[in-house]
Amino acid sequence: MSDPQPCRNLVVVLGDQLSPDLSSLKRADPASDRVLMAEVWREATYVRHHKKKIAFLFAAMRHFAEELRAAGWMVDYVTLDADGNTGSFQGEVARAAARHRPERVLVTEPGEWRVLEDMRAWPSALGVPVDIVTDTRFLCSVSEFRAWASGRRQRRMEHFYRQMRRKTGLLMEGGKPAGGQWNFDADNRRPAKADLFMPSPRRFEPDRITREVLDLVARRFGDHIGDLEPFWFAVTRDQAQEALDHFMETALAGFGTYQDAMLRGEKFLFHSMLSVYLNAGLLDPMDLCRKVEAAYRNGQVPLNAAEGYIRQILGWREYVRGIYWMEMPDYGDSNALNAFAPLPDFYWTAQTRMRCMREAITQTIEEAYAHHIQRLMITGNFALLTGVRPQEVHAWYLAVYADAYEWVELPNTLGMSQFADGGLLGSKPYMSGGNYINKMSDYCKGCDYDVRRRTGKGACPFNALYWDFLDRNADVLKGNPRLNRPYATWAAMDADTRKALKAHAGEVLEQLAGGRPV
Repeated sequence: MSDPQPCRNLVVVLGDQLSPDLSSLKRADPASDRVLMAEVWREATYVRHHKKKIAFLFAAMRHFAEELRAAGWMVDYVTLDADGNTGSFQGEVARAAARHRPERVLVTEPGEWRVLEDMRAWPSALGVPVDIVTDTRFLCSVSEFRAWASGRRQRRMEHFYRQMRRKTGLLMEGGKPAGGQWNFDADNRRPAKADLFMPSPRRFEPDRITREVLDLVARRFGDHIGDLEPFWFAVTRDQAQEALDHFMETALAGFGTYQDAMLRGEKFLFHSMLSVYLNAGLLDPMDLCRKVEAAYRNGQVPLNAAEGYIRQILGWREYVRGIYWMEMPDYGDSNALNAFAPLPDFYWTAQTRMRCMREAITQTIEEAYAHHIQRLMITGNFALLTGVRPQEVHAWYLAVYADAYEWVELPNTLGMSQFADGGLLGSKPYMSGGNYINKMSDYCKGCDYDVRRRTGKGACPFNALYWDFLDRNADVLKGNPRLNRPYATWAAMDADTRKALKAHAGEVLEQLAGGRPV
C-alpha cells in the first residue's frame, strides 16, 4: 500500500464486483480517485463459507487489484492479516477515509440486503457523503423489475423471460422466438449414460498470488467445510474467458439435452461452472449470452442448448435477483410450510447411506459445486420432505457453494427449493420420491436402499417421505392445481397403505430427530 494521499473519491470495490465496467469505477477518475478493496473477517465467517469459496474470492480480488493498478488506478488493498484490519467493511472504509480524507465515498450497490443496510449507515459513521450507485452489470435493473411486477397477480419467470428476450433481441427472429417457441425445456430432460464422452471444465494451476491465498485459507479457515485442494478455479478475467471458450467448444452442445442428468463419478457433465465467475464479476452476462447465441447462429450448437443456457442467465438469474430486492428483508423469514426441523448433520459430512445424498454432498465438499438438479432434487428435496427449517437450508447453501451470494441463493432456496414463500416464486413445491432420482441418475444402483420399495426395511426414504409430506401439508397445498394428481393418487390408496407410508416416514423423521443419519 502506497503512502496515504488525499483523494477526491474513495471507490469501494467488493469481492463480487470484479469488473472494470463497474458503475462506481465508471464514475471515477484514476488521476484523482483511489480504490479500496479489503478482505474482511466478517464477510468470510457470517456463514462458515467453504474453504474453496473463500480462496477463490480472495485470489480473484488480489488479481483484480493488480489489474486495476496496471490500468493506472491507485489501489489500497487490505489483506486479511494486515496490521490493523478491523474485520468489517465499515471499519476498513473508516480507516481509508481517515488516511485519504476523500470528498465522498463511491460504491456500487451490493448483492445482499444486510450489506446495503450497513452502507446506509456509512455517511453518519464516516462523516463523509456516500453515493451508492446502481449495479449496471445486470440486464434488468431493480426499478425495471418492479415496473414489470407491479400489478401482476402472478410474477412467473416464464413471462419475465419472454419480456427479456424481446428487450435484448436474443434468439429472436422478426419479433418471434427462434424455432417458433420460447422454451425448449421439454427437450432438456434426458438422463445421461456413462458411455457418453464427458467434457470437463478448464482447470488452472495456482500462481504465486493464489498459492499465498491458499496458505492463508489453510491457516485461518482450516475448520471450515470443504477440501481446499486441488484448487483449479480461474481467478482472473482472462482465465474466466478461457474457461468460457473451453465450455463453448467442448460442452455447450450437450448442455441442453443433459442439463438435468446426474451420474456417479461425473461431477460436471455438460455444465459450465461459469456461474462462479459470472457472479463474482469476472464474466459479463450479456457478453456470455451473445456468444452462446452466436454459437447457435453459426450452427455450432443446437437451439435447445443455446436457449436452455440463455434462459438460465437472461431469465432465471435476473428474475431471482428482482424477486430478492422486491421482497427483502421479510422474504428471508419466510416459512409458509411451518418447517422447523434442524438440518441433519450429514449435510456437513456426507455420512449417510443414501447414495444420492452422499454423492451430491461429497461433491459439494470436494468442489464447492453441485449443479442445479443436485441442489434442487437431491439435497433440497430431502430437506423439504423432512421439514427442515428453510433458514438453515439457506445458510447451508450460502456457505458451501462458490457461486452462492444471497441475492441469487436465497430466492432459489426459500422460494424454489423449500416453497417457504408459499408459491410467490414457484407454482408448486419441487419434490419427488425416489423414482425421479432413479430416472435422472444412476445413483440408485448399488444404494443401501431399494428405490422400488416404499415401506419396510431397506425402502428408499424418499418414497414414504414424499407421501407423508403431501399429507401433513395438505391444508396449505391441496388446493394447488398442479398437485391435483398426486393428491388424487393419495386419496385412492387404501387405508392400510397410507398408514404404512406414514409409519415408515415417521420412523425416518424420528431417526433424524435423534441425530442419527439415515
